[in-house]
Amino acid sequence: MRNDHVRDAYAARAGEYIAALGSVASMHPADVAAIAAWGADLGGPVVDAGCGPGHWTAFLRDRGVDVTGVDMVPEFLTSATVRFPRVPFRCASLGDLGAPDAALGGILAWYSLIHLPPERLPAALTEFARCLRPGGRLLLGFFAGPAGKAFNHAVAPAYFWSLPSMRQELLDAGFAVEQMLTRTDPGHRPHASITARRS
Repeated sequence: MRNDHVRDAYAARAGEYIAALGSVASMHPADVAAIAAWGADLGGPVVDAGCGPGHWTAFLRDRGVDVTGVDMVPEFLTSATVRFPRVPFRCASLGDLGAPDAALGGILAWYSLIHLPPERLPAALTEFARCLRPGGRLLLGFFAGPAGKAFNHAVAPAYFWSLPSMRQELLDAGFAVEQMLTRTDPGHRPHASITARRS
């Protein structure tokens, strides 16, 4: 699915999405703890890539992280700027974060890669690697399942990734994988997360 199709799909349902999932209070406590712990060990500027409603960007900012939220959906950015006026947001895509080479200490990509077809995932991870300084840290959240298998997401078609397959994609892009976790909550798709460091 092309970027403009995903952007338009989220734009059409932005208000609904923000109301349902646009606050940290509506997130799983394990996710809150994981992102807080990751954010406590960062140096330098950070990008929340595909920040959506901006709640995780604001969450990290409140904890002293020098973070900017980027997203390609103008409706999300407009809402985030109003809701979190002290947090910087700007328009950018996963394939072009708009950051100089080796400028970032961290990138959060929490469920923002799920709509990329398998053939486009390497380019996004390569862009992340370009933007991160050596030792910079990446935290990914995604749906766990057969690698590259499409499923019907509520907003736009999305793809599962297994931990081994995502780990290999990260290694190929120049990352060292530090931690891999999975969680299955009743009534929800299996969750996975990976913490990696730029080699």
